[in-house]
Amino acid sequence: MFVKEEIKKIVDKAENEVKEEFEKIEEINECNSLKVLEAFQHNNISEVHFNETTGYGYDDIGRDAIERIYSEIFGTEDSLVRGQFISASHALNVTLFGLLRPNETMISISGKPYDTLDEVIGIRENPSSLKSFGVKYEQIDLINDDFDYKKIKDRLSKNDIKLVEIQRSRGYALRKSITLDKIEKVIKAIREVNKDAIIMIDNCYGEFTNKIEPSNLGADILVGSLIKNLGGGIAPNGAYVVGRKDLIKLVSERLTLPGEGKDVGPTLGMNKKILQGLFFAPSVVASSLKTAILTSKIMENLGYKTVPKWNEERSDIVQTIEFGDREKLIKYCQGIQMGSPIDSSSAPIPGDMPGYVDQVIMAAGAFTQGSSIELSCDGPLRPPFIAFQQGGLTYEYGKLGVMKAVENLLN
Repeated sequence: MFVKEEIKKIVDKAENEVKEEFEKIEEINECNSLKVLEAFQHNNISEVHFNETTGYGYDDIGRDAIERIYSEIFGTEDSLVRGQFISASHALNVTLFGLLRPNETMISISGKPYDTLDEVIGIRENPSSLKSFGVKYEQIDLINDDFDYKKIKDRLSKNDIKLVEIQRSRGYALRKSITLDKIEKVIKAIREVNKDAIIMIDNCYGEFTNKIEPSNLGADILVGSLIKNLGGGIAPNGAYVVGRKDLIKLVSERLTLPGEGKDVGPTLGMNKKILQGLFFAPSVVASSLKTAILTSKIMENLGYKTVPKWNEERSDIVQTIEFGDREKLIKYCQGIQMGSPIDSSSAPIPGDMPGYVDQVIMAAGAFTQGSSIELSCDGPLRPPFIAFQQGGLTYEYGKLGVMKAVENLLN
């Protein structure tokens, strides 16, 4: 028997209580599926677009079609979708270095960005950081999970800020993820006092969780990963940047080289996987959201604090559970590993990770290393010992993984 009968009863009860929330997710899924299908059809995708290029990657019609599709889905002038990006953090690094010059200033208005950007920005010293090249960094923290609109407008009115960074998902911060209505409100507030600052969104974990994206609300440039939402569990690596044409040109010339930009970059057989992953992405994201909602309800019923709550609006696929106890966090993550298809017999333990200050425990029995659209769960080993769970390629597999985690926790 996969789990004890008492665990199945706990999960079945929670599942019956969240049916109305599931219906909302299916409506979003249908909307985004139509958006993707129409983009494929408008760009006349055929088998020829699956072909690979090598070497310089000149005249890769599949790569160019993929980037047109991304631009259509996000409603932007241009896009850069490449396997040469190692991760979303790499894409953010390339974007920041592409857009910022010495003595210019960037400001994060959603608090400190994700840990892996600390050394990129220079929050932690690194001779290769933006800071080492003379780029200045400022930060405005959130107030009660919302933007400090007054402070933002006061600072941006001076017109000396080159780039405004907003991180949609919470990362390992103890805040809620930022909803699209708040992003829309803050973009309008910025534009009331500053027409020129580049508004950049770290869109990781947020794609297809709503019917629209931040690019539809006035953001200039968005960055995200292909081994999260938009890769659909099929893309083996890569990331995307979408936005204004002039900005994409600068980013592309930082990824490759000035004068060549988007015109080079071999796809090495990835086109079909990127296209197929994108085609499945709305459904996979819906499965991840359902898994997160179910998890939230189960753990709330068991007395744990969850964010978001099972019936709250969601802006990403991340579900957090506050355990308040080191060993409970470890047990839950190990249970997720037990319920995974890959390395289910392995037991994750806390360890040092590049780019992180605290030890981190990471459970991910995934087909693609580091893929957090597949069911995974991780967390830094620091109070209040929060698990950050995300993903689920199908709702059924997500549910089974959570059942195993709950059983291991209660044991």
